[in-house]
This record gives sequence, structure tokens and C-alpha cells, in this order.
Amino acid sequence: MRKLKNEELGRMDPEEFKDANKVNACIILDDIRSMNNIGSAFRTSDAFRIEKIHLCGITAKPPHRDINKTALGATDTVDWEYHEDILSLTEKLRSEGYEIVAVEQADQSVSLLDFQPQPIQKYAFVFGNEVFGVNDQVVSQADTVLEIPQYGTKHSLNISVSLGIVVWDYVSKVKCL
Repeated sequence: MRKLKNEELGRMDPEEFKDANKVNACIILDDIRSMNNIGSAFRTSDAFRIEKIHLCGITAKPPHRDINKTALGATDTVDWEYHEDILSLTEKLRSEGYEIVAVEQADQSVSLLDFQPQPIQKYAFVFGNEVFGVNDQVVSQADTVLEIPQYGTKHSLNISVSLGIVVWDYVSKVKCL
């Protein structure tokens, strides 16, 4: 066995990526402080063909060298928009047919193990601040609050890790790529 070389991976170029079908999901990053987390979100979104990233509140916007360091060019392939107010954004997305899914620990949350996304439904996955989590108002008005089961002594995961787990789980369940 040997590792594959980059040219053997069959990756699409940025123009092909822009024209390729995307999954029925977008990512919302609200008040994210770490530009490394933002860059990782772009890179993961590129890997799984997320249709768009919405950056809200204090979340930094590309171009920025600290975002680019982790994104490795994904800020040029993944569509994104900035919104000052997350509640206006979630209202707009809901009116466009998106199910708003806050990724958070909450009463009445749905375990990721039990989450059964529907292939034709559009989803907006919300990830919140590294310290305070998803905005309380967003949690209370979300269609679903999704919780990643954790079994150790720590009760949280880094946003980039949570995002990777949730997006991979979604794509693997809807089998859309």
C-alpha cells in the first residue's frame, strides 16, 4: 500500500467546483472568534460541497491570512456571505425552505445518532461562539437542536471538529454526492 499523490486524487479544479452540484445544506458561523476555525469551516465545506457559508456577528471575513492559512484556498471555491444579524438570516433562510439546525447541547435536543435528514430538505447548520455556544434566541427558535454525543469528562468540542462531524454525518446519511 502507498499514499496517493495529489495528481492521483481526481480532485476538481475551482471552476468545476463552482459548477458542481452542491448538497442541500449551508453553514452559519455566528460570533466565531478563531480565524483558524473559520478557515477550517471553509475547507470542510469545500470537501463536502456545502452550498454556502454565512458569516455572522463578529465572525471574520475573507480575505485574511489567518483564515487562508487553514482554508488552503477554499475561500475561493465556497460561496459565502456576511450578515450582521443572525436572527434576520435564519428568518430569511426559513422562508426559503431551510430547516434551521442549531448544533448545541440543550433540553429536547436530538442526538446526532438519531438525526435522520431527508435528501430533498434544505438544512442550515448553525455553529456558535467558542465560549458561549449558539445564541440563546437561535436555539429557542431553531427547528432542530442537534447534539453530538460525548462520553468523556469534557462537555464540548472545538467548532471545527463539531462542524466536520456534523457535515460528514449529514452527507453520509443523505448519500447525495
